[in-house]
Amino acid sequence: MSNLNRLTIGAYVYPGWHACPERNRNFPLSWSEWELVLNALARFEGHNQPRVPLYGPYDDSLPSSANKQVCLAREYGIDFFIYGFFWSRGKRVLDAALDTGFLGKEGGGNFPFALMWANRMPRGVLPVKQDHGSEIDPGRRVYTDPDDFMQLIQYLEERYFSRPNYFLINNMPMFSIFDSTFFLRQLGVECAFKAIKRAKEYLMKKGYRGLHLMAVNPSVTMIKEFKKAGFDSVSHYVWLPEWKGEYLQDYGELIITRSSEWNSFAEMSNLAYYPSVSPGWDASPRGEVHGKQKPFRYPWWPIVVNEHPKLFSEFLGKAIQYTKRNNNNQLCFIASWNEWSEGHYLEPDTRFGTEWLEAVRREKFNAV
Repeated sequence: MSNLNRLTIGAYVYPGWHACPERNRNFPLSWSEWELVLNALARFEGHNQPRVPLYGPYDDSLPSSANKQVCLAREYGIDFFIYGFFWSRGKRVLDAALDTGFLGKEGGGNFPFALMWANRMPRGVLPVKQDHGSEIDPGRRVYTDPDDFMQLIQYLEERYFSRPNYFLINNMPMFSIFDSTFFLRQLGVECAFKAIKRAKEYLMKKGYRGLHLMAVNPSVTMIKEFKKAGFDSVSHYVWLPEWKGEYLQDYGELIITRSSEWNSFAEMSNLAYYPSVSPGWDASPRGEVHGKQKPFRYPWWPIVVNEHPKLFSEFLGKAIQYTKRNNNNQLCFIASWNEWSEGHYLEPDTRFGTEWLEAVRREKFNAV
């Protein structure tokens, strides 16, 4: 898939639903985040917890799990997956969901996929305990330099970009960086420009037109710098709650606010902006219970309430109309396919069944 002259919808995939050596060192053997999700407690009256998958928990390192996900995605109008890709100077974490699940025999097959560099390491303690330190543990930061970035791009090209089902934009592999602001701030604009230019030239020598590099979650204070550094577009992962706003936030009000901001991101960055919409937000399963106390930070605060597939359908419809009006490549994203422990997922649950997915199919059909 390359020249996107028709509506194309990508869904982010969180690869955290299997046991792995790193987590076996910090958690009970074979632990995964399903322990948090299925045992989540309601924090207030009417709180929608626990959130339970309609078809039960699964091991995403198994090809059979990926096959079921792809079948659902095809049925309901998702065109490709974007897998979170954890890399820190050659070290990979949570890689089995992609490598042995989706890319395994009888896994995802020829379903298109792309990668988002999750340039933070997963948390070593879950649920998170209250502390007074930085919201982001410095030990989770992923630092890079031009040589490391080049090594990453070479690694990706050899193992993923070269596959016939890797997602392309104008014959360029699409690759996004989750914490794009940290990436740019840490390298500096000039150094980032040189690193990105080198990566693009390498891929051109390999037969691609270059690299389509997408900045995810750009800080407004730095958003004008991404084009200077060589990025090709901007977007978000979850762009829904007001992160420092009220504890409980209404989904219907939030989608009006967020959809009204998309034009400004394109104008400020002078790049294509591809909207990303979410079915909800509630990361409380990742936080230890502290009675009535609500720490004013992730994962306890904030929580989005009153989410509903009908409102999500409206949100997605706005994103589709925006990208059809403003972008040559008619692309938009959904965050996410399966981040159950943060309360944003398309996979069927026991509350709404397949209605999240039905909303995708309906809006995609309406846009044709």
